[in-house]
Amino acid sequence: MSRRLPSTAALLALEAAARHQSFARAAQELSLSEGAISRQIAKLEDFLGVRLFHRVGNRVELSTAGAGYATQMRTLLADIERHTRQLTQRARADSALEIGVLPTLASRWLIPRLVHFRQLHPDIQINLRERTQPFSLADSELHAAIHHAHLDWPGMQVQALFEEPLIAVCHPQLAARPAGQMPLLHKHESSFGWARYAELSALALAHTDQGPVYDRYALLIEAAKAGIGMALVPRRYVEQDLADGRLSAPWPVLAELAERYVLVTRPNAESPPALALFQAWLLEQSATR
Repeated sequence: MSRRLPSTAALLALEAAARHQSFARAAQELSLSEGAISRQIAKLEDFLGVRLFHRVGNRVELSTAGAGYATQMRTLLADIERHTRQLTQRARADSALEIGVLPTLASRWLIPRLVHFRQLHPDIQINLRERTQPFSLADSELHAAIHHAHLDWPGMQVQALFEEPLIAVCHPQLAARPAGQMPLLHKHESSFGWARYAELSALALAHTDQGPVYDRYALLIEAAKAGIGMALVPRRYVEQDLADGRLSAPWPVLAELAERYVLVTRPNAESPPALALFQAWLLEQSATR
């Protein structure tokens, strides 16, 4: 069934002209000419068969019918604006993802790649939230997490991203120092320590439980670059530093020592469509160096 409704442009012209009691000021507000406002009002009056304004010289005055109709239309237009704003806000919220990340993984691997994701999906906003320790995704406000593989993801969907071997790195000036004389740097609460590395590599490391301790891999890397000692870090984090000669890797790389990274999502909750797009892109990126 067809609807007999006036145009939105005519109603906006009416609302502005009624509020200002002036076609000229309505035209200024709506970025139109005064003649365009006059024509819209005339078309609306012809459509309704009712005189909305009285012309008094160079002025206009609302008729009784026009005043009542303008008030009603102002309320309806405000409702349309409010509902439209609410819908667009919900749409923006559905396209914004809250992702928990390990800070060094984010800064050295994920963030440089997000430019590509934004080119593919400019309407999706990725918000990154730092998470350094194991946590419960179900009890958080996050849509997903990019984190270490561990046993603290009960009931969650865990998708493997990549496995990254740990590599021993130091300042190039320290590279020739004997293993037993090398100062060792440690990562706080790491699953892999120098004692395990010494056992697997058969290097005679001294005092594998002593030396400076750092919370993040990023801090370990900077300490190694400063010449403080040898750090055991994921290879992907230091590839550019090795290529540029800021770091050296004189000791063996051991396949048994590797960090496993995963994407964790909620399997039973309704996920925004944006998350599926981000997950597919993330898996593609994980398969490339």
